[in-house]
Amino acid sequence: MAGKPKLYYFNGRGRMETIRWLLAAAGIEVCFCFIKKPIILLIFLLKDGSLLFQQVPMVEIDGMKMVQTRAILNYIAGKHSLYGKDLKERALIDMYVEATMDLNEMIMHYPIQPPETKAKHLATIIEKATTRYFPVYEKALKDHGQDFLVGNRFSRADVQLLETILMAEECKPDMLSKFPVLQAFKAKISNIPTIKKFLQPGSQRKPPLDEKLIPKVMSIFNIGNE
Repeated sequence: MAGKPKLYYFNGRGRMETIRWLLAAAGIEVCFCFIKKPIILLIFLLKDGSLLFQQVPMVEIDGMKMVQTRAILNYIAGKHSLYGKDLKERALIDMYVEATMDLNEMIMHYPIQPPETKAKHLATIIEKATTRYFPVYEKALKDHGQDFLVGNRFSRADVQLLETILMAEECKPDMLSKFPVLQAFKAKISNIPTIKKFLQPGSQRKPPLDEKLIPKVMSIFNIGNE
């Protein structure tokens, strides 16, 4: 029997967070190997060639040491039936997911913005979320009248959209005020048992980066990018 997947990253959000979400949605227990100092990353990961491109996140799973966030997510989704029933559904899921990851990336970088650009960055997040991204999901769900984004079946697209919605609401609590269908979607997906468990206090979900953690994170990644 295969052991639990091992997740290598710092003890906080970042590009590992969506991987945590997807594994949690699939009901998979994981082990964390937190990177606390650059030298640890250098000795234990770079020196033995585990990090193909000198970057984390890295996930040990099924005998592989996987890097590159999208490759990891694709593998987990495919393995756990969260990637549609055919090639067309997978293509649609990919389109939705790529868009949510674009918005997710903007939100993820908000805490590390310098003070002089932070307000402008937040305004961009709000503008993009409410005029470019959320209207698409609102219309898609409304047009087909189903509970899930693709094929009336729970998929990674639903997981990643919920993650991004909750991150957006951390920036602006009323972000969904003009999107009633997305509000219903949020409630529905949040109550799926594995997701509900992940949203409980004490779960492996990570909070937003705070000011105290940011310098530590920057130090960890001074030998490479995420």
